[in-house]
Amino acid sequence: MQSLEIISVQIVNILISLCNLVVLFLILKKFLYEPVRKMLAARQAAVDTQYAEAESARDDALALKDKWQNKMDAAESQAEVIVKKAVESANRQSAAIIDESREQAGRIVRQAKNDAALERSRVEAEIREQIADVSVALSEKMLGREINGEDHRVLIDAFLDELE
Repeated sequence: MQSLEIISVQIVNILISLCNLVVLFLILKKFLYEPVRKMLAARQAAVDTQYAEAESARDDALALKDKWQNKMDAAESQAEVIVKKAVESANRQSAAIIDESREQAGRIVRQAKNDAALERSRVEAEIREQIADVSVALSEKMLGREINGEDHRVLIDAFLDELE
């Protein structure tokens, strides 16, 4: 019968073991499970806060990026307007300089023509005078007498008019 004692079930021992298990469970729940759960909840809240802050910072960064992009676009368009105005101003100035140069060249050409005409008139008058002097000298020698200047001039002018 000794073998039955070994296999026998003692209910008191089972109940004591169950009570120990329940007490151990309650102690672990009170001192271990609740603090761990509170710590996990606090960590989850901190992570959620960090995610919210990161999302807010990302939104702020996107807003700032959009703001600066708008400013860059405005600056580019303003630069284009300035360049366009500068090109137009340069074109106007170059056209004015070209017009002024053409006008000055025209004045120089007109002045040169006037000077040439005056020089031609002067040279023609000089040549007429020389021809008249030579003619007078020649006529005096041929006629053997002296012709007055007025007669001589009339004869020479008539002769030159016929040549022209």
